[in-house]
Amino acid sequence: MTEKDRRGATVDHLHPDHNFAVNLMKHLVVPTFVLDAECRVIIWNRACERLTGVRAEEVVGTRRHRLAFYDEDRPTLADLIAMDATDRIDTLYADYDVRSNNDHGFHAENWCVMPRVRTRQYLHIDAGPIFDSDGRLLSVVETLRDMTVQKEAQAELEHLASRDPLTGLANRRRFEEHLGYEWRRGQRTAQPLSMLMIDVDHFKQFNDTYGHPQGDACLRSVAAVLASAAARTGDLASRYGGEEFVLVLPGTTRNGAQVVAERIRAAVAALRIPNKALEHAGMLTVSIGVATGDPGALTQERLVALADTALYGAKHGGRNQVVCAPDTDPAGGG
Repeated sequence: MTEKDRRGATVDHLHPDHNFAVNLMKHLVVPTFVLDAECRVIIWNRACERLTGVRAEEVVGTRRHRLAFYDEDRPTLADLIAMDATDRIDTLYADYDVRSNNDHGFHAENWCVMPRVRTRQYLHIDAGPIFDSDGRLLSVVETLRDMTVQKEAQAELEHLASRDPLTGLANRRRFEEHLGYEWRRGQRTAQPLSMLMIDVDHFKQFNDTYGHPQGDACLRSVAAVLASAAARTGDLASRYGGEEFVLVLPGTTRNGAQVVAERIRAAVAALRIPNKALEHAGMLTVSIGVATGDPGALTQERLVALADTALYGAKHGGRNQVVCAPDTDPAGGG
């Protein structure tokens, strides 16, 4: 028997009386493929060929379908169902419908690299098993929908909703979400978390003297310095409000945070933005308050309060300086 005959026999064996249904599936406009109980492809329709750039004769009768979607040999949603390994879905897919079940099929979403056509697409995936009258698995059907445009639009909206339009830094809402996430991570890993609160010195006088356009340009310049300081994964620079900014530094000790704060203070001074609003006709500067805490020993609200108090100390101590809050402890704040 030739390879072509063997593949045809696989389809006929599973669907001896369903040629119409098989042909219908092959010509569906929705990308669809079908696996047998051993994870071999028995149907790879024309829409699936167009989506992946992989022709049916390349994969039917094989398990090579996986490489049509990924640059590594990892299971598709249909594979997981056929292998009775649906407990792995949430670790392999970007989004997974937890309400999925064996009776109504499984639903997931994921970025796929599509190596043959050299594109990266976000696919919505539906897959469900087909059983015989005795409850034996015959096959698994998987359908695909290209949701790339919608996903990119959603990501752009989320990005805009989390950004300060003037400076491009994260906004107050994003800061609070990120702090909560890093706080919980710090509790799990027993790592400290540091926070810097930064305020532009004499900004009201600067704004009154030079006007709002120059004031906005000044804030953008300071924001650029902070963005450069947030260099590691997990670091986040945010505009807290007005001329006040905040920098979250997960896994950073008090000494490490103080070093970062001093670099920021010096970098802003090095911008040499004139501030003739001051009697001494000096340059624009910032004051910085630093607080470091153990997420397992105090609350994030307490840490924010400590950083704010340290910032108050820096401003009332003469400005253009860094002040660190004392070491925190459980008794220091609930």
